[in-house]
Amino acid sequence: MSLTLRTISREQHLAYVQSLPSASHCQVPAWADVKTEWRSESLGWFDRTGEMVGAGLVLYRQLPKIKRYLAYLPEGPVINWYAPNLDDWLQPMLAHLKQQGAFSVKMGPPVVIRRWDSTAIKAGIQDPEVKRLRDIEATHIEPRAFEVSDRLRKMGWQQGEDGGAGFGDVQPRYVFQVPLANRSLEDVLKGFNQLWRRNIKKAEKAGVEVVQGGYEDLAEWQRLYEITAVRDRFRPRPLSYFQRMWTVLNTEDPNRMRLYFARHNGVNLSAATMLVVGGHVWYSYGASDNIGREVRPSNAMQWRMLRDAYAMGATVYDLRGISDSLDETDHLFGLIQFKVGTGGEAVEYVGEWDFPLNKLLHKALDMYMSRR
Repeated sequence: MSLTLRTISREQHLAYVQSLPSASHCQVPAWADVKTEWRSESLGWFDRTGEMVGAGLVLYRQLPKIKRYLAYLPEGPVINWYAPNLDDWLQPMLAHLKQQGAFSVKMGPPVVIRRWDSTAIKAGIQDPEVKRLRDIEATHIEPRAFEVSDRLRKMGWQQGEDGGAGFGDVQPRYVFQVPLANRSLEDVLKGFNQLWRRNIKKAEKAGVEVVQGGYEDLAEWQRLYEITAVRDRFRPRPLSYFQRMWTVLNTEDPNRMRLYFARHNGVNLSAATMLVVGGHVWYSYGASDNIGREVRPSNAMQWRMLRDAYAMGATVYDLRGISDSLDETDHLFGLIQFKVGTGGEAVEYVGEWDFPLNKLLHKALDMYMSRR
């Protein structure tokens, strides 16, 4: 199968993504407008008949002072990763990116390697010998994913450092998902642990209401998000980032991004953003106040978002990044504990991979990044 690769228009790119069951929200053309500090390009793969069979959003970040770029395809490209001739897909891409002045390429194949259901994770948390997800036997292993990793290594790709819980610009290697395909909502709720079900009831009884917000409510979102940032010790993104995200994503597709608030007695206690691409729905950013926790606003909000995802026909509700640490003293442990309560599964991707087109510059960038 001989494939050709060329730059495509955003319209072609979007039409291709819309023809698929789903793709990562980092691979829709509008994502380029969210990441304004990067230059972007849409790539298309074509077969012999001229039909488009793959697409990728490339973000280019320029090195200080020289016209050389890091080319990044977050959670992409969207190609047939299980093709035995993976070379035929990736070689034209590398050649093209080199022509564009890239000194290094980073990509995140959307390929799942292992899954652990919540029963396995709970058992692992209770076992003092278990420190990480990988210490537990996976509930499901995808053998083809190991072949993908082998092929990439043979081609000279290097596995990047783990993205931890997906903070910063690296995409998470471990995520938590609630599968919705072929399940009833009753079945999904039954999968929640007792604490979650109790908290959803508690919120209902207390009169917590969950509402959708619009662009004009982003300042209120920011207020809660900044409270969260102080509490959880991370650097918050500015309000302008979320305003831009809302505008560009919803211009591309009016249902791409949603905003939710859980409120009690007219006061907003927690908030979240949701992203939708085809049958894949992501809980993207979350925020909550330090007050009103006893009425369980976050549980109520997640349950509403999950029901809305289900009503849209989503096949998966994705709670995004988790750390792979099951150590209760780890500051990220609370995150996995909260998400495990939904009865979903922890999912490991093959991670991010780098191809140094210019070894010297690639090494210089590595050193620069490690000092930051």
